[in-house]
Amino acid sequence: MIPFLNLKAINQRYEAEFQKSFQTFLDSGYYILGNQVKLFEGNFARYCGTTHCIGVGNGLDALRLILEGYKILGKLKENDEVLVASNTYIATILAIKQAGLKPVLVEADLETYNFDLTALKKSISEKTKVIMPVHLYGQLSPMEEILKISKENNLLVIEDAAQAHGAKNKAGKFAGNIGDAAGFSFYPTKNLGALGDGGAVTTNNDALAEVIRKLRNYGTSTKYVNEFLGFNSRLDELQAAFLNIKLPTLDADNEIRRTIAKNYISEISNDKIVLPEYDGNENHVFHLFVVRVKNRNTFIDHLDRNSIGHLIHYPIPPHKQQALSDFSHLSFPNAEKIHNEIISIPMSPVMTEEEVERVISVLNSY
Repeated sequence: MIPFLNLKAINQRYEAEFQKSFQTFLDSGYYILGNQVKLFEGNFARYCGTTHCIGVGNGLDALRLILEGYKILGKLKENDEVLVASNTYIATILAIKQAGLKPVLVEADLETYNFDLTALKKSISEKTKVIMPVHLYGQLSPMEEILKISKENNLLVIEDAAQAHGAKNKAGKFAGNIGDAAGFSFYPTKNLGALGDGGAVTTNNDALAEVIRKLRNYGTSTKYVNEFLGFNSRLDELQAAFLNIKLPTLDADNEIRRTIAKNYISEISNDKIVLPEYDGNENHVFHLFVVRVKNRNTFIDHLDRNSIGHLIHYPIPPHKQQALSDFSHLSFPNAEKIHNEIISIPMSPVMTEEEVERVISVLNSY
């Protein structure tokens, strides 16, 4: 069996360092917002090229806290509109709704799975205040065009970078340092994954960073002095310690993912399978390798018979989710086609050459 993702093997590479860091953590007697969180915030800010990184509880909270911070700073107000991809994971939309803002779903591009830029431009109204591009599956959204549109319309750009740790554009700017602010997730399956939940906000905006640091910790400016109605959303000290250990190998792991992706793209040859568009640059870190097939259940049966792991990211588009029934009257043909046909095949930095060749062989025999 070739697993979809072998998290145990990924993390076993760091086991001795994890154990040592856990003992240091245990001996410190300091378990919340301690030195490891401060160290990681500095390390990850430097990695992304931003002035600030604020460790928070998870990726959803990261996006919500950015929006809440901009509300406090007077840049946003209740019911302002946020443009977001119609094929994103529901967390992106939950963050917008929970912050009291209005998500406006935008049709997806069938080749990149990011915004359809024509649809994006048409979705802008006088109530639009934010574009929230999602770097889905690890591929940067078309940020050059998005930034141009945002500048023309005086809009904030908030990156959902939950799946794109280490992706960078042609100018060498990393995900998290292209828009006004960005939210990251360190869920264990991510390219930079913790051993539990975790997230972070990156930004170059001093005022926003200051507000979010308070918001994540009950809205406190100093201990027991509450300036805002805040939240309890802090990156765990132990998870920060693990992330500090894993961050130095992120680029190497991403390069392995890109190599596997290039092998898949060059060697999988089957007209029943639509492969992802990829130009070979560092704008994609292949958090997921996603293909499309018309008869997905038949394809899944083929993978199961040949012991190839797989997952669907994601089977139901947001506007068809019961939790978002207020969008159920909408139609997004591209997004619906994507959600009906996509399937993710094995992709990780610990796959062997034999496993990659086996996946290619199985897909070619479909």
